[in-house]
This record gives sequence, C-alpha cells and structure tokens, in this order.
Amino acid sequence: MERTKILIIGEKESFIIRVLLKKLEDARIEALFATQDVNNIEEQWTGISMVALYAEQSGEVSSEILRFLIDKLENDDKQVCLIGEPIDTDRLANQIPQELVSRVFPRPLDYDEFISFVNGYSKKAKTGELKKSILIVDDDPNYMSVVREWLKDTYKVSMATSGLRAIKWLVNNKVDLILLDYEMPVTDGPKVLEMLRADDETRKIPVIFLTGRDDKDSVMAVVSLKPEGYFLKTIGKEELMSKLKMFFLPKGD
Repeated sequence: MERTKILIIGEKESFIIRVLLKKLEDARIEALFATQDVNNIEEQWTGISMVALYAEQSGEVSSEILRFLIDKLENDDKQVCLIGEPIDTDRLANQIPQELVSRVFPRPLDYDEFISFVNGYSKKAKTGELKKSILIVDDDPNYMSVVREWLKDTYKVSMATSGLRAIKWLVNNKVDLILLDYEMPVTDGPKVLEMLRADDETRKIPVIFLTGRDDKDSVMAVVSLKPEGYFLKTIGKEELMSKLKMFFLPKGD
C-alpha cells in the first residue's frame, strides 16, 4: 500500500525536527526534510502529498523562499501546514495566501494530533474524497491563471506552460483530466496528445482541447487519438463548470 509522503521544510534539521520525522516514520508516514533552499526543496518535491513549514523561533523565511514555495503550492494545487510559535506562524500566515494554508499547529507540537491530521488526509485520498485533478496546458499563463481561479475550489488544478513541461510533469504525477491548448508554439496540442497516447502510463488520460476558435474540423482531424472533445476559450465560468461536472459524473456501462 502506497504511503502518504510529507515534506517538512525548516531552517535546519534540528533535534525537534528529527523527532518529528522519526514519529512520522513510526506511524508509517514517509517523511522527508528540506532546508529553506530552492534547490533542496525542488529535489525533494517529487511525489509529495503534503507540505509542512516549520518556523524556527523568531526565524525569518526569506521572501525568495516564500515566493518559490507559494508558486509551487499554487501550480501543484497543494497546501502547507505551519508549525511554530504563534508569533512566527501568524507572520507566515500573513505572507502566504489563506487558501494555501491547511492548518496551523502551535509549539510545542502535539505529535499525536499532527499525525492524526496527516492520516486523515491519507484516508480521504484512499477513499476518493479528494478533489478530481485537472492539468491545464497552455502557453498563455494569464489565461491559465483565470481558469485556475475558476476551478480551484472544486478541483485540484495544476498548470504547465508547454506540452513538453506537461509530459515531464506527468512522469511523477497523476491526473484525471488534461485541458490542452490546441495551438502552441514548438509542440502543439495534437502533437502532445500523440505523445500521451504513445506512452502506456498516459495513454488513457482523458484530454479536452482548448481552442481560441471554433475549429471542430481541426479537432476531429485527430479523432483517432481519442480526445474527449474541445472547449472554446471564450467559454464562461458557469458553462465550463457545468460541462466539467457532467464530464466527471459516473458513467454507466
């Protein structure tokens, strides 16, 4: 059975953090540690389910690290737990968007309560109670950000600004649906779909094209690759939400 994987980020691997890592491992939760360093966090990020930021007493987290962490959380639709003294966690909570903070744990940390929280997340994941996941692939970051704002409360949303970045992201991540820009430079939507269908790991992922014009004929030209269809980029929020809701309804035999 696959274990929950949590990343603890701190200024240094202190005695208290080592105790936390040991207690998580004893509870059969895979726990990793990363210092407050962009490269270190990036190296440990792959495959994590949860993130916890351990605030050292009166210790500052640099604006560079916070910006990097916020971007990672937003792009992968993850949240962060904050652990520390109230004065320190309050300061961090004011610097991180509210929707990205799942919970704040005061020091001294109640390990049993923290482990219960982590296990609760794991249980939801196993029973399918977590949000459906959607990957948006588009070379226009502004358009992606708008769509993400529409979807983020209902779905787990990730973003990629090119087809090749999407392919790389899918090596270590699962997704329930890909919204794929039909027209992109270098590697366009049909080419990306062809690459997805050629790989056993991604061939069954549903794909819906995003297009700036009503080009049903173009989309149908790649019908052999089995896209689910297409959405015009002029689609409004309510219509998009309605169509996605219908898409994710259980299908009959």
